[in-house]
Amino acid sequence: MRVLADRRPLAVPAFRRWWTASLVTAIGGSFSVVAVPAQLYTATGTSAAVGGAAVLTFAGLTAGALGGGVLADRHDRRRVLLAGQSVLAATCTGLWAQAAFGGALPYLLVLVLFQGLAFGVISTATGAVLPRLVPSELLAAANGLNSLVRYGGSILGPVLAGLLLPLTGVANLYLFDAVALTAVLWAVFRLPPLYPERRTDRPAQRVRVSRLVLAVLAVDLAAMVFGMPIALFPELARHFGDPAGGGLLLGLFYAAYPAGVFLAGFFGGVFTGTAHPGRMMAGAAIAWGVAVVLLGLASIPALALLALVVGGAVNFVLSTHRNAITQAHVDDEMRGRIQGVLTVVLYGGPQLANLLHGTAGALVGPRAAIVAGGLLTVTSVVAVRPALVQRTG
Repeated sequence: MRVLADRRPLAVPAFRRWWTASLVTAIGGSFSVVAVPAQLYTATGTSAAVGGAAVLTFAGLTAGALGGGVLADRHDRRRVLLAGQSVLAATCTGLWAQAAFGGALPYLLVLVLFQGLAFGVISTATGAVLPRLVPSELLAAANGLNSLVRYGGSILGPVLAGLLLPLTGVANLYLFDAVALTAVLWAVFRLPPLYPERRTDRPAQRVRVSRLVLAVLAVDLAAMVFGMPIALFPELARHFGDPAGGGLLLGLFYAAYPAGVFLAGFFGGVFTGTAHPGRMMAGAAIAWGVAVVLLGLASIPALALLALVVGGAVNFVLSTHRNAITQAHVDDEMRGRIQGVLTVVLYGGPQLANLLHGTAGALVGPRAAIVAGGLLTVTSVVAVRPALVQRTG
């Protein structure tokens, strides 16, 4: 059994070039995650502007994901991916220009909208391209490697951005992003043309796939909406003695989940070689619900952090097999649109979770709301599990 990350997909030259380029952009191309909120708060003096920018980002991402899915099912996916990466690089260059030369705030917000639009196209096209680069038996491993890079970058990138911000200024962070993105542009340019493969399946086959996608979406939504209590982290940290306004414990709460994802990705070979992706996905979603219950019941901060690390680890398993299932079982001519929907769910689910958990926390308290969310996750996934396992093993 493989223990460390399954590196077999790296034997495929196109995937290896793409993945190597993503190492650069995961860290050096993620500085705007810190730079945009920092610039907005400095310019306006209110967190409301930061929240408004997040709404714009999600609106752009939704449009980009759904529109990009349609384009990816009708045109060369290499060109769609190139277009998305080019818009993102141009947007980062525009962000640098407005920060360096004193652009007006509306200009910044327009660029934030286009940044979300480009990211939606890229995420959707990437999900549709990956099954054409590696064989189906390596899809889980390839998605695991991508998750390892993405979450590793989500830890290191913001830390480096925070260190560089007072040294270089916000404008240069945007410029670093734009330069780093050229690595991915080159890797995508080296890909072969990837037109959708057309086929005519029997109606029964399409119904089976539709039911499978619905089962995957149901499990994913249950895990992200009921079991993602990020909105309650500040109140939970205060409960454990963090100072008003947040302190070290609040930062650790936010870091624990991606740390768990990264840790599981580093030892991803244990999880990605299975012949039963449906069982792995459902089992991971149930384990996530249990981890959330333990988070709500934790009596000391160390146990709460441990629950979040474990939760991040099992979510690595969930997301890896979710992607592998949809990529392997959906016809190539429909992959773009399905990936577009999954992208919206992936990023929209946590936004809905913030609303639900914030409301529940105000009514019954943070700990009770977190426990209830974990229990709802477990019961929902148990109900859907037979439909998922029956179709995927």
